[in-house]
Amino acid sequence: MNPSQQKDELHQLVDALPEEKTGTARKLLEPLLNDSRGIPPEGLVERLHLLERIIDCLPDATLAVDRQGRVLVWNRAMEEMTGVKKEEILGKSEYAYAVPFFGKQRPILVNILLGNGKDWEQEYEKIERKGHILVGEGFAPFACGGRGLHFWTLVAPIYDDKGNLLGAVQCIRDIGERKRMEEELKRWSTRDALTGLYNRTFFEEELRRMEKSRSYPISLVLCDLDGLKIVNDMLGHEQGDELLRRAAKVIASCLRESEVVARVGGDEFAIILPQTGRKTAEEVARRIIEAAERDSARHPDLPLSISVGAATAEDASRPLREVYKEADDAMYMNKLASGKDPRAAVIRALKTALEEKDFHNTERMKEIACLLGEAAGLSREEIDNLRLLVDVHDIGKLAVPDNILLKPGPLTEEEWEEVRRHPEVGYRIALSSGELATVAPYILQHHERWDGRGYPQSLRGEQIHLLSRILAIVDAYDAMTSERPYRRALAHEEALEELKRCAEKQFDPHLVEIFVELLSGKKNAGAKVAPGLHGM
Repeated sequence: MNPSQQKDELHQLVDALPEEKTGTARKLLEPLLNDSRGIPPEGLVERLHLLERIIDCLPDATLAVDRQGRVLVWNRAMEEMTGVKKEEILGKSEYAYAVPFFGKQRPILVNILLGNGKDWEQEYEKIERKGHILVGEGFAPFACGGRGLHFWTLVAPIYDDKGNLLGAVQCIRDIGERKRMEEELKRWSTRDALTGLYNRTFFEEELRRMEKSRSYPISLVLCDLDGLKIVNDMLGHEQGDELLRRAAKVIASCLRESEVVARVGGDEFAIILPQTGRKTAEEVARRIIEAAERDSARHPDLPLSISVGAATAEDASRPLREVYKEADDAMYMNKLASGKDPRAAVIRALKTALEEKDFHNTERMKEIACLLGEAAGLSREEIDNLRLLVDVHDIGKLAVPDNILLKPGPLTEEEWEEVRRHPEVGYRIALSSGELATVAPYILQHHERWDGRGYPQSLRGEQIHLLSRILAIVDAYDAMTSERPYRRALAHEEALEELKRCAEKQFDPHLVEIFVELLSGKKNAGAKVAPGLHGM
């Protein structure tokens, strides 16, 4: 190669360098290039060596070849990516540089640009032409010690001043992390974040694809999670989300991995069953209902109920939208025919769970509360409401984690906030139920104090409903005289003294006076109390 040709190559090779990540290299070369045409030819050899050293320091793996495909440049980043030293590869041709990437001698993008490998374009995930430059992406299974490499690559031609093609330079960049992020984003763009199932967007696309397929008969199965709104209203969205996750798991467990199940609405799920007739689809529906019943048996505190409907398109003459509507109608009829009352089922489950977790002696509390209620002049209807109130006043505690309720030591401020929410949670639960709605206001007020320092509304005195004031005294007495994991029970007399001490602060003083008289045997009232109570 004569100095004149070297001079041309110097300019053209630098012009071919990609601007990304090579700004420093270009700045270093600018003063060399600006006056290179005035440099004696013999000085260009030194400049070329300097150019080679700069390319050697580029962050992207870079090689350059001449028109015959002989390797002229192989930088350090390329050595690291392929494990091939430059001494082993410089001057070689016959696609030797492809072996570290693809395990065989074959054209790569630099050859395609030089016109020697157009048939290999399909081996790349994408190729884009930008003037004389080629940009592509692909996967090299043998790179990085056999771990494989997702790569971005840019190839630029090298011309002399007369426009003659001298060779080409190719830069290769590892984009594995970007690919992983793209795949993750793509996965989540088609997935429901809460359940991990496919989302409605993916379902709609799959439905359109199925209509054009040869997978008939195609069946659709629609599922509706019964009572989700009630659970959200009563126990909060955390419990509702947990119910949704359980429903998703139950439905998916009844299907093959190849079958598509998606969450298509707040409480709705849809399944596509290709090459599946009506009879098999109805069998799938039955399996889902039975699986939900088994799940409910394992979680009696929050039962899972799913209504299911199925429909089938025997061939492409029937639009799948029409089949979807038929399955939706069948699901609704299934809900009506089953006679399910999700609200009542949830309330029953909550009351059962409360009985299992509650430390109160509910029957004893009801007996004492009724005595105090009668002495305070309550009507028969109010006495009945008081009994119900004793049963369910702490129903909101089901939303408080056990590790807080059963904590032996003092609670943190955040934990106290959780506990203080339970009257409001209980109020919402009761208000959502026809059975409990009458006692909802009393549940809300049962932790208010006579002096106005209670919660959640800071009511004081007779602003607090009489039933809530009665319950507050009975509840405190029961708590003090019952064993707890974290303290001993107080004696009967100690508990009464504590109630008297807290009268006019925490409790209605008049009701405390009546209560103490009842349980102290004054005015013969104590004879009405259950046997053995005085001995506590």
